[in-house]
Amino acid sequence: MTQAPIVVHRPSPTGGRRVTVRGRIIGLAHSDHDLVVFLADAGLLDPDLLLDDPRWVEWRGGRAHKWGAA
Repeated sequence: MTQAPIVVHRPSPTGGRRVTVRGRIIGLAHSDHDLVVFLADAGLLDPDLLLDDPRWVEWRGGRAHKWGAA
């Protein structure tokens, strides 16, 4: 299986999660809305439909859609 191109990394100690697309950092998201905006800015169409698709998004080091401090 290929690795998902979008990675939402573990929550930071101060809150938020780093987001990378194909290894390139695109921002620090503090909510699903932030994540959708970053992905739309990166050129993905309808990114809100991809958030729960493991072929597209890998959530690391914490539960999906959880944005609080580690």
